[in-house]
Amino acid sequence: MKRIIKICLIGLLLAKASGLHAQTPLTLDSVLTVIRDRNPMLKTYRLRADAMNAYAKGADGWMAPEVGGGLWMLPYRTVSDPRDQGQIMLSVQQKITSHSRRKANQAYMESRAGIEEASGGWVYNELKSQARAAYYQWLVLEKKKKVLLRNETILTMMMKINQLRYPYNQSKLSDIYRVEGKLGELKNMILMNDNQAERQNILLNQLMNLSQETRFTIDTTLSITSFRPAPVDSSTLVQNRSDIHRIDKTILSVMYNQEVEKRQSRPDINLSFNHMFARGEGMPNQFMLLGMVSIPIAPWSSKMYKANVEGMGREIESMKAERTAILNEAQGMTARLYSELNVIQRQMENYDKRILPALRKNYEAVMLAYEENREQLPMVLDAWETLSMTELQYLDTLQKYYETMVDYEKQIEL
Repeated sequence: MKRIIKICLIGLLLAKASGLHAQTPLTLDSVLTVIRDRNPMLKTYRLRADAMNAYAKGADGWMAPEVGGGLWMLPYRTVSDPRDQGQIMLSVQQKITSHSRRKANQAYMESRAGIEEASGGWVYNELKSQARAAYYQWLVLEKKKKVLLRNETILTMMMKINQLRYPYNQSKLSDIYRVEGKLGELKNMILMNDNQAERQNILLNQLMNLSQETRFTIDTTLSITSFRPAPVDSSTLVQNRSDIHRIDKTILSVMYNQEVEKRQSRPDINLSFNHMFARGEGMPNQFMLLGMVSIPIAPWSSKMYKANVEGMGREIESMKAERTAILNEAQGMTARLYSELNVIQRQMENYDKRILPALRKNYEAVMLAYEENREQLPMVLDAWETLSMTELQYLDTLQKYYETMVDYEKQIEL
């Protein structure tokens, strides 16, 4: 009985610990770490890179030797002369490929692993951008929810004040219905806000490869409005961007493959050893040792690899042009996003320092007059709606700031 009680107590403690863990806010860095470790798409590229490295280990191998045997120069009819009774032959053959060609092929296979790794980096950058966008949107939704709940409290207070004043003819029935309607609209906005937050939760679950029923909270204390981007030059983009790395790795891989094609001009050696056992009495055993060398420089055989070398050279030039185009586009995009971020930051400063403080003071002054029965409800509602809409506009601007920052970070892969 004591053992059962002990097991139950341990189970309760574990359940309590897991419940506390579930309520711990999940930071953005933690989300990105889980995506990097658990996302199946990224795992695909890691496994592909491992596969290319595995292929490269065997690229330096020789062809398998060939062993055979059979009858050699046997007559169809029985003859009495032992010299005409034929032989039994055993044969061993080995093809030796050019060492430089095998090394070039191994380097080419290893370079393909680099392409997969760079491609995985580009996909991770895309997933990071999606996760950041979802996390920041959820963060803004939590801030909106605070505003909406505060407004719900304000409208509820207005409703109670009007209900208390109505029996004394100090408020109108139409004002009560108007506040009631506003309160209903506000509840709908809260429901919609909660639904959008849940959608961001589901999206992050998908990116982290978690169950869609998993629910967690985020770090609502996160504040990045002080982020000050700096202009980006081409060297930073070359250093950071995975798509540039992928093109560079692809160019290098094609150059290695080009070397493989150039090594086709190197001859291959084929060695063959044959041993013959004589069938006739008094006849000696014999052997034959042959060496064959290919002549790949012959005009009719060199045409193919020379054309491949030339074609790969054109392909390399094409990728270099693509690399230049991507850098030009990225520089223009980062410059536009840099300018837009600065403008949005100044707009937010205007909201914080001028617009919202003035509207709050206006609402507080009207509300104080209303509580002292010196102002009518419509004026209070107008002041409240103006403040509420402006606060939500500020949060929409904050959302736009986060979206622009995500695009900026995506371009330079921060």
